[in-house]
Amino acid sequence: MIHNISYRVFVHATENEDKVLEALRTIIPNAKPEKEEIEGHHHNPILVMKEKITDKKTIKKFIETMKEIGKEINNDLENMIDNHANLFLRFDKQEAYKGRIKLTTHGDAIHIKAKIKAYPAKKSVAIKKLREFLTNEVL
Repeated sequence: MIHNISYRVFVHATENEDKVLEALRTIIPNAKPEKEEIEGHHHNPILVMKEKITDKKTIKKFIETMKEIGKEINNDLENMIDNHANLFLRFDKQEAYKGRIKLTTHGDAIHIKAKIKAYPAKKSVAIKKLREFLTNEVL
């Protein structure tokens, strides 16, 4: 159902890197992020954690996570998928640190991009496939 998953999460100077990693692993249990240091608008240091995942076992675990919030995803699916069959999700970092899966709309989040297996790879096909999965639990 998913070809690959990419994620990105920012660790601000006021945050603890280990706690952000723990939050990330609530969403992606086997996360092994690459780390890149960048500078914020006010010259503050920001650490970016990111990774592209193609491992089927990890993707399957992420799909199980999606099932937990399937109703929320299904309610706003048209706004979460682009014209190339990419699903974009934002997970609340604070909630994830507490072990809870919760979508959010703010930018300071765990950003996920999942490439949906849709043929042809277009929005309408991806929406149909995801709706079917989220309502019928078909893999």
